[in-house]
Amino acid sequence: MKYDTDNSDVMTEEKTPGQLLAEDILMDPKSLGETDNGLLERASEFCEGYKAFLANKTEREVVEYTVPILQANGYTEYVPGKVYAPGDKFYKVNRAKTIIMCTKGRRPVSEGIRVAVAHIDSPRLDFKPHPVFEDSGMAYFKTHYYGGIKKYQWTTIPLSIRGLVKLRDGSSVTVRIGEDEDEPSFCITDLLPHLAQNQMRKTASEVVEGEQLNILIGSWPFDDEKAKSRIKLAVMKVLFDTYGIREGDFESAELCAVPAFKARDMGLDRSMVAGYGQDDSVCAYAQLMAELDTKEPEFTTMTIFADKEETGSDGVTGMRSFFFRDFVEDLAQAEGCEVRHVLQRSVCLSCDVGSAYDPAFGEVYERTNCAYINHGPIISKYDGARGKYSTNDASAEMMGYLLGILREADVTWQMGELGKIDIGGGGTIASEISVHNIDTVDIGVPVLSMHAPVEVTAKADVYMLYRAILAVYNCDRPKDF
Repeated sequence: MKYDTDNSDVMTEEKTPGQLLAEDILMDPKSLGETDNGLLERASEFCEGYKAFLANKTEREVVEYTVPILQANGYTEYVPGKVYAPGDKFYKVNRAKTIIMCTKGRRPVSEGIRVAVAHIDSPRLDFKPHPVFEDSGMAYFKTHYYGGIKKYQWTTIPLSIRGLVKLRDGSSVTVRIGEDEDEPSFCITDLLPHLAQNQMRKTASEVVEGEQLNILIGSWPFDDEKAKSRIKLAVMKVLFDTYGIREGDFESAELCAVPAFKARDMGLDRSMVAGYGQDDSVCAYAQLMAELDTKEPEFTTMTIFADKEETGSDGVTGMRSFFFRDFVEDLAQAEGCEVRHVLQRSVCLSCDVGSAYDPAFGEVYERTNCAYINHGPIISKYDGARGKYSTNDASAEMMGYLLGILREADVTWQMGELGKIDIGGGGTIASEISVHNIDTVDIGVPVLSMHAPVEVTAKADVYMLYRAILAVYNCDRPKDF
Protein backbone atom coordinates (compact mmCIF):
# COMPACT_ATOMS: atom_id res chain seq x y z
CA MET A 1 0.00 0.00 0.00
CA LYS A 2 1.02 3.58 -0.55
CA TYR A 3 -0.42 7.02 0.03
CA ASP A 4 -1.74 9.06 -2.88
CA THR A 5 0.59 12.06 -3.27
CA ASP A 6 -2.33 14.38 -3.96
CA ASN A 7 -4.31 13.27 -0.94
CA SER A 8 -2.26 11.71 1.87
CA ASP A 9 -5.38 10.41 3.59
CA VAL A 10 -6.23 8.15 0.66
CA MET A 11 -4.34 4.89 0.35
CA THR A 12 -3.99 3.16 -3.02
CA GLU A 13 -2.83 -0.32 -3.88
CA GLU A 14 0.38 -0.65 -5.84
CA LYS A 15 -0.07 -2.30 -9.22
CA THR A 16 1.15 -5.81 -9.60
CA PRO A 17 3.76 -6.76 -12.21
CA GLY A 18 1.01 -8.40 -14.25
CA GLN A 19 -1.10 -5.25 -14.19
CA LEU A 20 1.84 -3.11 -15.26
CA LEU A 21 2.75 -5.55 -18.03
CA ALA A 22 -0.84 -5.62 -19.27
CA GLU A 23 -0.89 -1.82 -19.43
CA ASP A 24 2.29 -1.90 -21.47
CA ILE A 25 1.59 -4.60 -24.03
CA LEU A 26 -2.18 -5.19 -24.16
CA MET A 27 -4.89 -3.01 -25.67
CA ASP A 28 -7.72 -1.67 -23.53
CA PRO A 29 -10.08 0.12 -25.90
CA LYS A 30 -12.46 2.64 -24.38
CA SER A 31 -15.12 4.89 -25.86
CA LEU A 32 -14.34 8.53 -26.44
CA GLY A 33 -16.92 9.37 -23.79
CA GLU A 34 -14.93 7.43 -21.20
CA THR A 35 -11.59 9.03 -22.04
CA ASP A 36 -12.78 12.61 -22.65
CA ASN A 37 -16.36 13.24 -21.62
CA GLY A 38 -16.11 16.90 -22.62
CA LEU A 39 -15.43 15.91 -26.23
CA LEU A 40 -19.14 15.75 -27.06
CA GLU A 41 -19.52 19.51 -26.65
CA ARG A 42 -16.72 20.21 -29.14
CA ALA A 43 -17.99 17.54 -31.50
CA SER A 44 -21.54 18.89 -31.36
CA GLU A 45 -20.35 22.35 -32.31
CA PHE A 46 -18.38 20.88 -35.20
CA CYS A 47 -21.42 18.91 -36.41
CA GLU A 48 -23.69 21.94 -36.68
CA GLY A 49 -21.91 22.71 -39.96
CA TYR A 50 -22.05 19.06 -40.88
CA LYS A 51 -25.83 18.94 -40.58
CA ALA A 52 -26.06 21.95 -42.91
CA PHE A 53 -23.72 20.17 -45.34
CA LEU A 54 -26.09 17.16 -45.39
CA ALA A 55 -28.82 19.30 -46.95
CA ASN A 56 -26.91 18.80 -50.23
CA LYS A 57 -28.08 15.39 -51.38
CA THR A 58 -26.51 14.97 -54.81
CA GLU A 59 -22.96 15.36 -56.04
CA ARG A 60 -23.89 18.47 -58.04
CA GLU A 61 -25.34 20.11 -54.96
CA VAL A 62 -22.28 19.30 -52.85
CA VAL A 63 -19.91 20.86 -55.41
CA GLU A 64 -22.14 23.90 -55.84
CA TYR A 65 -22.24 24.34 -52.05
CA THR A 66 -18.49 23.87 -51.63
CA VAL A 67 -17.12 26.31 -54.22
CA PRO A 68 -18.35 29.53 -52.50
CA ILE A 69 -16.93 28.27 -49.20
CA LEU A 70 -13.56 27.75 -50.86
CA GLN A 71 -13.63 31.18 -52.47
CA ALA A 72 -14.49 32.79 -49.14
CA ASN A 73 -11.43 31.08 -47.66
CA GLY A 74 -8.97 32.35 -50.25
CA TYR A 75 -9.07 29.54 -52.82
CA THR A 76 -8.81 30.45 -56.50
CA GLU A 77 -9.61 28.41 -59.57
CA TYR A 78 -6.63 26.36 -60.69
CA VAL A 79 -4.56 27.71 -63.58
CA PRO A 80 -2.63 25.00 -65.47
CA GLY A 81 1.08 25.75 -65.71
CA LYS A 82 1.10 28.21 -62.84
CA VAL A 83 3.72 27.62 -60.16
CA TYR A 84 2.02 28.11 -56.81
CA ALA A 85 3.76 29.42 -53.72
CA PRO A 86 3.65 27.72 -50.30
CA GLY A 87 0.31 28.38 -48.64
CA ASP A 88 -1.53 29.13 -51.90
CA LYS A 89 -4.97 27.53 -52.08
CA PHE A 90 -6.66 26.51 -55.34
CA TYR A 91 -9.35 24.19 -56.69
CA LYS A 92 -10.54 22.55 -59.89
CA VAL A 93 -14.09 21.39 -60.72
CA ASN A 94 -14.63 18.46 -63.07
CA ARG A 95 -17.97 18.59 -64.90
CA ALA A 96 -19.85 20.06 -61.92
CA LYS A 97 -19.78 16.73 -60.04
CA THR A 98 -16.20 16.28 -58.84
CA ILE A 99 -13.83 18.77 -57.23
CA ILE A 100 -10.16 18.83 -56.21
CA MET A 101 -8.98 21.27 -53.52
CA CYS A 102 -5.32 21.95 -52.72
CA THR A 103 -3.07 23.85 -50.35
CA LYS A 104 0.48 24.21 -51.69
CA GLY A 105 3.14 22.84 -49.37
CA ARG A 106 6.58 24.17 -48.56
CA ARG A 107 8.23 21.21 -50.24
CA PRO A 108 8.08 20.70 -54.01
CA VAL A 109 5.46 18.26 -55.26
CA SER A 110 8.32 16.01 -56.43
CA GLU A 111 8.60 14.96 -52.79
CA GLY A 112 5.01 13.75 -52.79
CA ILE A 113 1.57 15.05 -51.85
CA ARG A 114 -0.92 14.19 -49.13
CA VAL A 115 -4.24 13.08 -50.63
CA ALA A 116 -7.63 12.49 -49.03
CA VAL A 117 -10.55 11.39 -51.18
CA ALA A 118 -14.22 10.79 -50.42
CA HIS A 119 -17.18 10.21 -52.67
CA ILE A 120 -20.17 12.55 -52.64
CA ASP A 121 -22.73 10.36 -54.38
CA SER A 122 -25.16 8.24 -52.35
CA PRO A 123 -27.73 5.52 -53.10
CA ARG A 124 -30.86 7.04 -54.60
CA LEU A 125 -33.56 6.56 -57.24
CA ASP A 126 -32.57 7.91 -60.66
CA PHE A 127 -35.27 8.72 -63.21
CA LYS A 128 -35.53 6.64 -66.35
CA PRO A 129 -35.18 8.52 -69.70
CA HIS A 130 -38.95 8.24 -70.24
CA PRO A 131 -40.20 8.44 -66.67
CA VAL A 132 -43.76 9.81 -66.82
CA PHE A 133 -46.76 7.51 -67.14
CA GLU A 134 -50.30 7.23 -65.88
CA ASP A 135 -52.24 4.19 -64.77
CA SER A 136 -55.63 3.74 -63.07
CA GLY A 137 -56.18 7.44 -62.49
CA MET A 138 -52.71 8.18 -61.13
CA ALA A 139 -49.48 9.58 -62.59
CA TYR A 140 -46.01 8.29 -61.76
CA PHE A 141 -42.29 8.71 -62.36
CA LYS A 142 -40.41 5.52 -63.29
CA THR A 143 -37.05 5.11 -61.57
CA HIS A 144 -33.89 3.02 -61.82
CA TYR A 145 -32.27 2.62 -58.42
CA TYR A 146 -28.68 3.80 -58.10
CA GLY A 147 -26.26 1.96 -55.84
CA GLY A 148 -26.89 -0.78 -53.31
CA ILE A 149 -30.23 -0.37 -51.55
CA LYS A 150 -32.81 -2.48 -49.79
CA LYS A 151 -35.67 -1.64 -52.12
CA TYR A 152 -38.40 -2.16 -49.53
CA GLN A 153 -36.95 0.64 -47.38
CA TRP A 154 -37.81 3.20 -50.06
CA THR A 155 -41.57 2.71 -50.02
CA THR A 156 -43.95 4.97 -48.07
CA ILE A 157 -41.29 7.51 -47.11
CA PRO A 158 -41.39 11.17 -48.18
CA LEU A 159 -39.21 11.82 -51.21
CA SER A 160 -37.89 14.98 -52.83
CA ILE A 161 -36.94 15.37 -56.48
CA ARG A 162 -33.56 16.86 -57.32
CA GLY A 163 -31.43 17.38 -60.37
CA LEU A 164 -30.65 19.20 -63.59
CA VAL A 165 -32.54 19.25 -66.88
CA LYS A 166 -31.02 20.43 -70.14
CA LEU A 167 -33.87 21.99 -72.11
CA ARG A 168 -34.29 21.83 -75.88
CA ASP A 169 -33.28 25.50 -76.24
CA GLY A 170 -29.88 24.74 -74.72
CA SER A 171 -30.59 26.28 -71.32
CA SER A 172 -30.48 24.36 -68.06
CA VAL A 173 -32.91 24.31 -65.17
CA THR A 174 -32.30 23.06 -61.64
CA VAL A 175 -35.10 21.08 -60.00
CA ARG A 176 -35.41 20.80 -56.24
CA ILE A 177 -38.87 20.14 -54.90
CA GLY A 178 -40.37 18.21 -52.01
CA GLU A 179 -37.98 19.14 -49.21
CA ASP A 180 -39.72 22.13 -47.62
CA GLU A 181 -42.97 21.88 -45.70
CA ASP A 182 -44.85 24.17 -48.08
CA GLU A 183 -43.88 22.04 -51.09
CA PRO A 184 -45.67 18.92 -52.33
CA SER A 185 -44.29 15.58 -51.23
CA PHE A 186 -43.84 12.36 -53.19
CA CYS A 187 -43.68 8.69 -52.28
CA ILE A 188 -43.69 5.11 -53.52
CA THR A 189 -46.76 3.20 -52.38
CA ASP A 190 -46.76 -0.24 -50.76
CA LEU A 191 -49.25 -3.06 -50.39
CA LEU A 192 -51.52 -3.01 -47.37
CA PRO A 193 -50.84 -5.85 -44.88
CA HIS A 194 -54.41 -7.13 -45.27
CA LEU A 195 -53.58 -8.23 -48.83
CA ALA A 196 -49.88 -8.95 -48.43
CA GLN A 197 -50.02 -12.67 -47.64
CA ASN A 198 -48.16 -13.67 -50.80
CA GLN A 199 -45.83 -10.68 -50.66
CA MET A 200 -44.69 -11.56 -47.15
CA ARG A 201 -43.61 -15.01 -48.29
CA LYS A 202 -41.02 -13.50 -50.61
CA THR A 203 -37.39 -12.92 -49.72
CA ALA A 204 -36.47 -9.39 -48.68
CA SER A 205 -34.84 -8.71 -52.06
CA GLU A 206 -38.10 -9.64 -53.82
CA VAL A 207 -40.68 -8.00 -51.54
CA VAL A 208 -40.45 -4.90 -53.72
CA GLU A 209 -39.12 -5.29 -57.27
CA GLY A 210 -37.06 -2.64 -58.99
CA GLU A 211 -39.82 -1.98 -61.52
CA GLN A 212 -42.26 -1.28 -58.69
CA LEU A 213 -40.27 1.73 -57.48
CA ASN A 214 -42.60 4.18 -59.21
CA ILE A 215 -43.11 7.57 -57.56
CA LEU A 216 -46.67 8.81 -57.20
CA ILE A 217 -46.87 12.38 -58.52
CA GLY A 218 -50.51 13.19 -59.29
CA SER A 219 -54.11 12.07 -59.59
CA TRP A 220 -56.21 14.93 -61.00
CA PRO A 221 -56.99 15.15 -64.75
CA PHE A 222 -56.38 18.10 -67.02
CA ASP A 223 -59.62 19.99 -67.67
CA ASP A 224 -60.20 18.96 -71.27
CA GLU A 225 -62.26 15.86 -72.01
CA LYS A 226 -60.82 15.56 -75.52
CA ALA A 227 -57.16 15.56 -74.41
CA LYS A 228 -55.39 12.23 -74.05
CA SER A 229 -53.52 11.06 -70.93
CA ARG A 230 -55.20 13.83 -68.94
CA ILE A 231 -53.53 13.09 -65.59
CA LYS A 232 -50.10 12.81 -67.17
CA LEU A 233 -50.83 16.00 -69.07
CA ALA A 234 -51.82 17.80 -65.86
CA VAL A 235 -48.57 16.98 -64.04
CA MET A 236 -46.51 17.79 -67.13
CA LYS A 237 -48.22 21.17 -67.31
CA VAL A 238 -47.05 21.90 -63.76
CA LEU A 239 -43.49 21.01 -64.74
CA PHE A 240 -43.72 23.07 -67.91
CA ASP A 241 -45.20 26.11 -66.16
CA THR A 242 -42.66 25.92 -63.31
CA TYR A 243 -39.48 24.81 -65.09
CA GLY A 244 -40.18 24.88 -68.83
CA ILE A 245 -39.80 21.09 -69.01
CA ARG A 246 -41.37 19.17 -71.88
CA GLU A 247 -41.60 15.39 -71.83
CA GLY A 248 -38.79 15.06 -74.37
CA ASP A 249 -36.48 17.03 -72.08
CA PHE A 250 -36.26 14.06 -69.70
CA GLU A 251 -33.97 12.46 -72.27
CA SER A 252 -31.35 15.11 -71.45
CA ALA A 253 -31.89 15.23 -67.69
CA GLU A 254 -30.23 14.07 -64.50
CA LEU A 255 -33.10 13.76 -62.05
CA CYS A 256 -33.40 11.59 -58.99
CA ALA A 257 -35.51 11.06 -55.91
CA VAL A 258 -33.93 11.15 -52.45
CA PRO A 259 -35.41 10.95 -48.93
CA ALA A 260 -36.90 14.26 -47.87
CA PHE A 261 -35.71 13.89 -44.28
CA LYS A 262 -33.62 16.70 -42.81
CA ALA A 263 -30.48 15.86 -40.83
CA ARG A 264 -31.19 16.05 -37.11
CA ASP A 265 -29.63 15.35 -33.75
CA MET A 266 -30.43 11.83 -32.59
CA GLY A 267 -30.80 10.56 -29.06
CA LEU A 268 -31.90 12.25 -25.87
CA ASP A 269 -28.25 13.12 -25.31
CA ARG A 270 -27.95 14.53 -28.87
CA SER A 271 -24.76 12.53 -29.31
CA MET A 272 -25.56 11.30 -32.82
CA VAL A 273 -26.63 12.59 -36.23
CA ALA A 274 -29.47 11.00 -38.20
CA GLY A 275 -29.81 11.80 -41.88
CA TYR A 276 -29.69 10.62 -45.47
CA GLY A 277 -26.46 10.40 -47.47
CA GLN A 278 -23.96 10.23 -44.62
CA ASP A 279 -22.22 7.60 -46.73
CA ASP A 280 -20.18 9.47 -47.70
CA SER A 281 -20.96 13.10 -46.91
CA VAL A 282 -19.64 12.48 -43.41
CA CYS A 283 -16.11 11.87 -44.70
CA ALA A 284 -16.39 14.61 -47.30
CA TYR A 285 -17.25 17.20 -44.65
CA ALA A 286 -14.41 16.09 -42.37
CA GLN A 287 -12.03 16.38 -45.33
CA LEU A 288 -13.30 19.82 -46.29
CA MET A 289 -12.88 21.21 -42.79
CA ALA A 290 -9.37 19.73 -42.54
CA GLU A 291 -8.46 21.23 -45.92
CA LEU A 292 -9.74 24.67 -44.92
CA ASP A 293 -7.87 24.57 -41.61
CA THR A 294 -4.55 23.57 -43.20
CA LYS A 295 -2.57 26.78 -43.75
CA GLU A 296 1.12 26.16 -44.52
CA PRO A 297 1.69 22.42 -44.76
CA GLU A 298 5.04 20.79 -45.38
CA PHE A 299 3.59 18.76 -48.26
CA THR A 300 0.93 19.87 -50.74
CA THR A 301 -2.54 18.67 -49.73
CA MET A 302 -5.07 17.40 -52.23
CA THR A 303 -8.67 16.96 -51.08
CA ILE A 304 -10.95 15.21 -53.57
CA PHE A 305 -14.72 14.88 -53.73
CA ALA A 306 -15.52 12.17 -56.29
CA ASP A 307 -18.62 10.84 -58.01
CA LYS A 308 -19.92 7.38 -58.96
CA GLU A 309 -18.40 5.33 -56.13
CA GLU A 310 -21.74 3.71 -55.43
CA THR A 311 -21.80 2.25 -58.95
CA GLY A 312 -18.14 1.31 -59.37
CA SER A 313 -16.30 4.65 -59.77
CA ASP A 314 -16.68 4.54 -63.57
CA GLY A 315 -17.36 7.45 -65.92
CA VAL A 316 -15.61 10.76 -66.44
CA THR A 317 -16.44 11.94 -62.89
CA GLY A 318 -15.57 8.68 -61.14
CA MET A 319 -12.16 7.88 -59.71
CA ARG A 320 -11.38 5.50 -62.57
CA SER A 321 -11.31 8.53 -64.84
CA PHE A 322 -7.92 10.08 -65.62
CA PHE A 323 -8.97 13.47 -64.21
CA PHE A 324 -7.05 12.83 -60.98
CA ARG A 325 -3.81 11.72 -62.63
CA ASP A 326 -4.06 14.49 -65.23
CA PHE A 327 -4.36 17.07 -62.46
CA VAL A 328 -1.31 15.70 -60.63
CA GLU A 329 0.56 15.66 -63.92
CA ASP A 330 -0.22 19.35 -64.43
CA LEU A 331 1.19 20.11 -60.97
CA ALA A 332 4.29 18.03 -61.71
CA GLN A 333 4.98 19.60 -65.10
CA ALA A 334 4.63 23.11 -63.67
CA GLU A 335 7.46 22.28 -61.24
CA GLY A 336 9.56 20.38 -63.76
CA CYS A 337 9.17 16.86 -62.42
CA GLU A 338 7.60 13.57 -63.51
CA VAL A 339 4.10 12.64 -62.41
CA ARG A 340 5.15 9.06 -61.62
CA HIS A 341 7.71 10.33 -59.13
CA VAL A 342 5.11 12.51 -57.41
CA LEU A 343 2.68 9.63 -57.13
CA GLN A 344 5.08 7.04 -55.77
CA ARG A 345 6.19 9.44 -53.00
CA SER A 346 2.62 10.34 -52.02
CA VAL A 347 0.19 8.86 -49.52
CA CYS A 348 -3.59 8.79 -49.63
CA LEU A 349 -6.39 8.47 -47.13
CA SER A 350 -9.35 6.80 -48.80
CA CYS A 351 -12.05 8.30 -46.60
CA ASP A 352 -15.13 6.12 -46.64
CA VAL A 353 -17.50 4.90 -43.96
CA GLY A 354 -17.44 1.52 -42.28
CA SER A 355 -20.12 -0.53 -40.61
CA ALA A 356 -20.72 0.09 -36.92
CA TYR A 357 -21.52 -2.86 -34.70
CA ASP A 358 -25.28 -3.17 -34.23
CA PRO A 359 -26.35 -5.48 -31.37
CA ALA A 360 -29.68 -6.07 -33.11
CA PHE A 361 -27.76 -7.90 -35.86
CA GLY A 362 -24.70 -9.01 -33.92
CA GLU A 363 -24.48 -12.35 -35.68
CA VAL A 364 -22.93 -10.79 -38.82
CA TYR A 365 -20.03 -9.16 -36.94
CA GLU A 366 -16.78 -10.56 -35.56
CA ARG A 367 -16.65 -8.53 -32.39
CA THR A 368 -12.88 -8.32 -31.93
CA ASN A 369 -12.44 -6.88 -35.44
CA CYS A 370 -15.39 -4.58 -35.98
CA ALA A 371 -16.04 -0.90 -35.30
CA TYR A 372 -18.16 0.67 -32.57
CA ILE A 373 -19.69 4.13 -32.48
CA ASN A 374 -17.93 6.65 -30.25
CA HIS A 375 -14.60 4.83 -30.54
CA GLY A 376 -13.15 7.12 -33.20
CA PRO A 377 -12.71 6.71 -36.95
CA ILE A 378 -12.36 3.19 -38.28
CA ILE A 379 -9.16 2.29 -40.14
CA SER A 380 -9.47 -0.66 -42.50
CA LYS A 381 -6.13 -2.11 -43.54
CA TYR A 382 -7.94 -3.92 -46.34
CA ASP A 383 -11.39 -4.21 -47.87
CA GLY A 384 -12.84 -6.54 -50.48
CA ALA A 385 -15.02 -9.61 -50.07
CA ARG A 386 -14.49 -13.03 -48.56
CA GLY A 387 -10.95 -14.04 -49.57
CA LYS A 388 -9.93 -10.36 -49.85
CA TYR A 389 -11.04 -10.30 -53.50
CA SER A 390 -11.04 -6.81 -55.08
CA THR A 391 -9.11 -5.42 -52.15
CA ASN A 392 -6.75 -2.61 -51.41
CA ASP A 393 -4.40 -3.94 -48.74
CA ALA A 394 -2.23 -1.32 -47.05
CA SER A 395 1.33 -2.36 -46.27
CA ALA A 396 2.82 -2.60 -42.80
CA GLU A 397 4.94 0.44 -43.67
CA MET A 398 1.88 2.49 -44.65
CA MET A 399 0.03 1.46 -41.51
CA GLY A 400 3.02 2.31 -39.34
CA TYR A 401 3.36 5.71 -41.01
CA LEU A 402 -0.31 6.61 -40.49
CA LEU A 403 -0.62 5.29 -36.95
CA GLY A 404 2.56 7.09 -35.94
CA ILE A 405 1.07 10.38 -37.11
CA LEU A 406 -2.18 9.75 -35.23
CA ARG A 407 -0.34 8.87 -32.02
CA GLU A 408 1.71 12.06 -32.17
CA ALA A 409 -1.47 14.11 -32.71
CA ASP A 410 -3.31 12.30 -29.86
CA VAL A 411 -6.03 11.10 -32.26
CA THR A 412 -8.10 8.10 -31.22
CA TRP A 413 -8.85 5.46 -33.84
CA GLN A 414 -10.05 1.88 -34.11
CA MET A 415 -9.32 -0.94 -36.55
CA GLY A 416 -12.12 -2.87 -38.15
CA GLU A 417 -13.51 -4.99 -40.93
CA LEU A 418 -16.94 -4.72 -42.55
CA GLY A 419 -18.25 -7.96 -41.01
CA LYS A 420 -17.63 -11.67 -40.75
CA ILE A 421 -15.46 -13.03 -43.54
CA ASP A 422 -18.01 -15.19 -45.34
CA ILE A 423 -21.04 -12.94 -44.77
CA GLY A 424 -20.27 -10.38 -47.45
CA GLY A 425 -17.88 -7.52 -48.09
CA GLY A 426 -17.40 -4.29 -49.95
CA GLY A 427 -14.94 -1.96 -51.59
CA THR A 428 -13.99 1.71 -51.57
CA ILE A 429 -12.16 4.23 -53.70
CA ALA A 430 -8.86 2.97 -52.24
CA SER A 431 -8.24 0.53 -55.09
CA GLU A 432 -8.88 3.27 -57.66
CA ILE A 433 -6.18 5.43 -56.03
CA SER A 434 -3.59 2.77 -55.27
CA VAL A 435 -3.57 1.73 -58.94
CA HIS A 436 -1.61 4.96 -59.52
CA ASN A 437 1.22 3.65 -57.30
CA ILE A 438 0.13 5.65 -54.26
CA ASP A 439 0.23 4.01 -50.83
CA THR A 440 -3.38 4.15 -49.68
CA VAL A 441 -5.35 3.18 -46.60
CA ASP A 442 -9.06 3.38 -45.73
CA ILE A 443 -10.29 5.52 -42.86
CA GLY A 444 -13.82 6.66 -42.13
CA VAL A 445 -16.69 6.96 -39.70
CA PRO A 446 -18.64 3.94 -38.40
CA VAL A 447 -22.27 4.09 -39.58
CA LEU A 448 -25.44 2.43 -38.38
CA SER A 449 -28.06 1.53 -41.04
CA MET A 450 -25.65 2.16 -43.91
CA HIS A 451 -27.35 2.77 -47.29
CA ALA A 452 -30.75 3.16 -45.64
CA PRO A 453 -32.84 6.31 -46.22
CA VAL A 454 -31.73 7.46 -42.75
CA GLU A 455 -28.23 6.62 -41.51
CA VAL A 456 -26.76 7.25 -38.05
CA THR A 457 -23.30 8.46 -37.04
CA ALA A 458 -21.77 9.53 -33.73
CA LYS A 459 -20.72 13.17 -33.52
CA ALA A 460 -17.51 12.34 -31.68
CA ASP A 461 -16.43 10.00 -34.49
CA VAL A 462 -17.07 12.70 -37.11
CA TYR A 463 -14.98 15.20 -35.19
CA MET A 464 -12.18 12.72 -34.59
CA LEU A 465 -12.01 11.88 -38.31
CA TYR A 466 -11.53 15.59 -39.01
CA ARG A 467 -8.67 15.64 -36.51
CA ALA A 468 -7.10 12.56 -38.11
CA ILE A 469 -7.12 14.07 -41.61
CA LEU A 470 -5.83 17.39 -40.27
CA ALA A 471 -2.96 15.57 -38.54
CA VAL A 472 -1.91 13.91 -41.81
CA TYR A 473 -2.16 17.20 -43.71
CA ASN A 474 -0.01 19.01 -41.14
CA CYS A 475 2.56 16.28 -40.61
CA ASP A 476 6.09 17.15 -41.68
CA ARG A 477 7.33 13.54 -41.77
CA PRO A 478 8.41 12.47 -45.27
CA LYS A 479 7.35 9.10 -46.54
CA ASP A 480 10.27 6.80 -45.73
CA PHE A 481 9.18 3.58 -47.40
